[in-house]
Amino acid sequence: MGGGGATGFRGSVLGRALWAPVSGRTWREFGYLLLSLPLSTVYFSLAITGLALGAGLLVTFLGVPVLAGALLMCRGFGRIERARARGLLGASTAAPEPVARRTDGVVGAVGALLGSGSAWRHALYAVVHFPWAVFASCLALVLWACAWSLLLYPLWFWIFPAYTDQPGLQLFQNGDYTFYLDSRTEIAQSFLAGLVLTLAVPWVFRALTAVDRLLVAGLLGPSRLAHRVTELESDRGVVVDTAAADLRRIERDLHDGAQARLVALAMGLGLAKEKLAEDPDAAAAMVDEAHGEVKLALQELRDLARGIHPAVLTDRGLDAALSSVAARCTVPVKVAVDLPERPAAAIEGIAYFTVSELLQNISKHSRAGRAGVDVWKSGDRLLIQVTDDGRGGAGAGAGGTGLAGLTERLDAVDGVLVVDSPAGVGTTVTAELPWRTR
Repeated sequence: MGGGGATGFRGSVLGRALWAPVSGRTWREFGYLLLSLPLSTVYFSLAITGLALGAGLLVTFLGVPVLAGALLMCRGFGRIERARARGLLGASTAAPEPVARRTDGVVGAVGALLGSGSAWRHALYAVVHFPWAVFASCLALVLWACAWSLLLYPLWFWIFPAYTDQPGLQLFQNGDYTFYLDSRTEIAQSFLAGLVLTLAVPWVFRALTAVDRLLVAGLLGPSRLAHRVTELESDRGVVVDTAAADLRRIERDLHDGAQARLVALAMGLGLAKEKLAEDPDAAAAMVDEAHGEVKLALQELRDLARGIHPAVLTDRGLDAALSSVAARCTVPVKVAVDLPERPAAAIEGIAYFTVSELLQNISKHSRAGRAGVDVWKSGDRLLIQVTDDGRGGAGAGAGGTGLAGLTERLDAVDGVLVVDSPAGVGTTVTAELPWRTR
């Protein structure tokens, strides 16, 4: 009971404010700010020396390798800073893209370094971080020392009258007038000022380290272009895997469904042909049974074709296609589609299969009494919202819902899937897709 109450108080707004001065995060940020000054001094000195020496020697051939060496050294500084930010600030920044060599050998390595945008960003960090580190480190040290000195002043003010000829801490002196913190009122006021300052300092630290986070992420991480290329490569892998899974599903459905029925149908017709002369009634019964199998095979083929790409979507658009899907759902579904025009066929198809998957989840897992589908355009985004009043508790990691795979599919086209599913309340799934016209 006591431990739970302490944890609850510490998690409240007042608890976080009172706990902040002695929290591990505050001490780690303070350590980060103090370390920034000596480290940035080394970075700045070596980077400026290397860059200036390399630039000065460019009139000779020696300037090129010296400049490349300075850039390589700055990349090493960046590795240290990313590790420091990760360990003390919890800011995980990915390593920049590797230096791409066009040719092998020393000449290729030097040329790659000189043409690397990430290497020059690392050099810029070594230069611009120095003045910021001087300001941030000095401010953090002064504020931290003043805050705790004033807060604890009632415990150590006796040192002055006991070991010096001063009645208390001297704040200032103007001619013959000297002001000391020696009375009870002044000691209490210093304690209150120290308390306010101590409670405020952690938030100052967070503001200072927020700038460091931005510098590390902006200058020491991968460029936006490299990040986008990596993202597109990942999305391409998802698309390829999804297409392969769809092909396997189609092959399995054909093999286990229509193909098996057609094989049985061929065998049945063969037996009917053999019995046609000697037992016409039995042959007629077998032909009648084969006719039923043909109908079932055709229905399975139609369902399979609808699963690949429904004709109603191509002919009549999302409104009619989603109404058709809703009609097959096990719970009543209200569909509302408000679009000024039809989006691109690819986006329309993804929207259709997104709603189909979500309605299947509602039929299988939600135990809902009713559901709703809303589709509309907002700016340059196509928005889809599927709601139900079921048991809730759905999520991308929930077993059997397929939401994780659906999230990957939408992410592959710069889409977003958001699931709001509190237990016992119902589920609201909102999907965003980029709007593209035909």
